[in-house]
Amino acid sequence: MTIRVLSVASEAVPLIKTGGLADVAGALPAAVAPHGVEMTTLLPGYPAVVKALSRPRALHVWDDLLGEKGRLLGGKIDGHPLLVLDAPALFQREGGPYVDSSGRDWADNWRRFAAFGRAAADIAAGAVKARAFDILHAHDWQAAMALAYLRFAPPRDGAQVPSVMTIHNMAFQGYYGADLFAGLRLPPHAFAVDGIEYHGGVGFLKAGLEAASAITTVSPTYAREIRTAEFGMGLEGLILSRGDRVHGIVNGIDTAQWNPQTDPALEARFSAKALGKRVANKRALESEFGLETGDGPLFVVISRLTWQKGMDVLLECIDHLVGIGGRLALLGSGDKAMENAFHAAAMRHPGKVAVRIGYDEALSHRMQAGGDAILVPSRFEPCGLTQLYGLAYGCVPVVARTGGLADTVIDANLAAVMGNVATGVQFSGVHYASLADALSRAVTLYWQGDTWRAMQRAGMKTDFSWSRSGKAYADLYASLIAEKT
Repeated sequence: MTIRVLSVASEAVPLIKTGGLADVAGALPAAVAPHGVEMTTLLPGYPAVVKALSRPRALHVWDDLLGEKGRLLGGKIDGHPLLVLDAPALFQREGGPYVDSSGRDWADNWRRFAAFGRAAADIAAGAVKARAFDILHAHDWQAAMALAYLRFAPPRDGAQVPSVMTIHNMAFQGYYGADLFAGLRLPPHAFAVDGIEYHGGVGFLKAGLEAASAITTVSPTYAREIRTAEFGMGLEGLILSRGDRVHGIVNGIDTAQWNPQTDPALEARFSAKALGKRVANKRALESEFGLETGDGPLFVVISRLTWQKGMDVLLECIDHLVGIGGRLALLGSGDKAMENAFHAAAMRHPGKVAVRIGYDEALSHRMQAGGDAILVPSRFEPCGLTQLYGLAYGCVPVVARTGGLADTVIDANLAAVMGNVATGVQFSGVHYASLADALSRAVTLYWQGDTWRAMQRAGMKTDFSWSRSGKAYADLYASLIAEKT
């Protein structure tokens, strides 16, 4: 029996991406396909998404989708079924998916993604002919209202389908004032503690978590962390109340796109058995960033420049990093004060520190292939993909012991090194002393050439494909269907 899943997400590669959510939503259809699951992805009709459709045809029309007109278009995404909500008044606009060209949130984001959820609920319940679904799977707050609409305002005579709510980052919740409740067109009883009400306002993610048949996060450790006040962001009580309905399934990576043996972006391709070829990538990266050529360790950072990512602490440690013989190449953007501070660090250490503001997918591949170590000092990290790419490319991760970072990197303690299973350096507590110590440990290990190469090989041999995670999702879907019957 084929399980038919409607995956609802606000972004998915290769069509639209701002972060890791897009990577996961884009990879899931292929990940679950070998396990008897046909996944259809529903995306908003942003300009880039609609443009990518080849001869789209309308499958359904809404005359009044929370006050706007919309139609459902069909297509394919990497060979898998794709649905697009084409509602021009909501999604056909310049700027990003969530912010305008000046970087400010769209003022009507609540309406845009509530309408998206309303449409998703209709589709999941059978509004579109020949498009029946067994499971509704919503990702993050932008899709969470789909579950609320299924619960509180299901289509008349529509099918009741089990639902999964995936938290990619609890920090983003979609919280709005109570004054917009009327615009959601939900019955009055939905505005309740066990519904969408949250601290006197409306909580999109909270609503999805309350209504979901099952909740998943993107790593087992994060699933435990969000039960605590430190990581639960105010929703830890709700998570605790859901008990064994909360599951942690670690993300995978696209091993076709991230493969150092075939990657077209690299100066030289290599494998775990031919690590010597990595040197050509290191030299090319030094040249590209204007760094001094040298045999010492080259640290790389590919990150949003935010407090969550621990970039403020990295700034404090740059002088220490350079002082112990390291160099740094950074690619990222975010907080303007941090961007300026990293530029100042590069001016303070010419040839030792270099910064590129922005994001460049091909450059990120070259950095993983040419860097010796990837720094991920996040204060919290639900899963993280950067460290997985580092493992695949022999770029040893130096990570904070949190979330998916703790689940995917094996610290180079004495026992792990002796057993040839260490894949990186972990540290606890994101502050100057802990990160500085981790950097010093990494440099010491780097100069122990055989040990460092063993860590690189161990990381490159680790299976972080979607195979196991895809089966875990398929098993969860099957269990929810069995419960229903």
